[in-house]
Amino acid sequence: MFLPFFETLRKGGVPVSLREYLSFLEGMKAGLATYDIEAFYYLARTSMVKDERNIDKFDRAFATAFEGLDQISFEQVIEAVDIPADWLEKMAEKHLSEEEKAEIQALGGFDKLMETLKERLKEQEGRHQGGNKWIGTAGTSPFGAYGYNPEGMRIGQKESRHQRAVKVWDKREFKDLDDTVELGTRNIKVALKRLRRWARDGAADELDLDGTIRATAEHGYLDVKTRPERRNAVKVLLFFDVGGSMDPHIRVLEELFSAARAEFKHLEHFYFHNCLYEGVWRDNRRRWDAQTPTWDVLRTYGSDYKCIFVGDASMSPYEVAYPGGANEHWNAEAGSTWLQRACDQWPDHLWINPVPEKYWSYTQSIAMIQEIFPDRMVPMTLDGIARGMKALTR
Repeated sequence: MFLPFFETLRKGGVPVSLREYLSFLEGMKAGLATYDIEAFYYLARTSMVKDERNIDKFDRAFATAFEGLDQISFEQVIEAVDIPADWLEKMAEKHLSEEEKAEIQALGGFDKLMETLKERLKEQEGRHQGGNKWIGTAGTSPFGAYGYNPEGMRIGQKESRHQRAVKVWDKREFKDLDDTVELGTRNIKVALKRLRRWARDGAADELDLDGTIRATAEHGYLDVKTRPERRNAVKVLLFFDVGGSMDPHIRVLEELFSAARAEFKHLEHFYFHNCLYEGVWRDNRRRWDAQTPTWDVLRTYGSDYKCIFVGDASMSPYEVAYPGGANEHWNAEAGSTWLQRACDQWPDHLWINPVPEKYWSYTQSIAMIQEIFPDRMVPMTLDGIARGMKALTR
């Protein structure tokens, strides 16, 4: 019965495999989400989505496959199917008090409950508001709308008032996580997480549960063990192109910088203009009187750093190829010479370009820098950064 759902996911661009689909069916068979629509949604998403970028695609496919699922009324269910006793037992456990369940048993068990539920629906005529017995509005019944029951199903209500019965797949909280959308800090963090190398260092202030269990078993008394917190040990060196043609990209550069600072403990950054030359700087307000010689940077940071250049690579070809080609000062050596030195010093290097990839072939300087960074220039999209992080870990 779930094959159409599986096909809808595939058509919607969710790369779900047959193995993942079978895992979902195993979860359903085990009864992990038999009586709860929201639990069913999370089981399906957990089983068949392996990348955050595909969550929004999944939500759209889920909404298409199960449109109207949460709007089915209790009366429709009773009239359409013979509800099994185990379902009624679950509903009773969830919504009835011990006194009510005892009363039902005294009346003749769950066969009598089925009759009682049908009679209640027949007795109810017209709109009912308030109370806790009828299917209606503004009450505490498990069924209805505009009321307050934390476990309720919304029927005939256009929006949530208490944020308890909202359809999670319609929220689409992950709609910005897509390979081609404009980047944001959250999206960039998702992509940067691919560049990780875990290590434990610093003070032992994190509970070591496995070590505590082992030591307690060995010594015969509670022996609490701690360990250093696990941190991302990757070292990153960022070079940002600023000014001129990079001005339209300031916001996305700020988002990338913010995401990188949050993700990497060992992060160093410098600025340059157009191309790397003999000097870089950390403060753009003092770019002329507080520069750091590029040779010092090359000697200071070891080859274990991941080196990332961020720039549009759009400039006069002379700025890359010839001494004296820079547009703001006299450069004794060509920009390509300095870029090559950087690539030699940091074998794990990358160039992230905010210019859309389809336009790269129209700019000669981009092609020239691509030759220095063969297969190491990626666009500033979520997919591009993800590809770049993968390249840095090879």
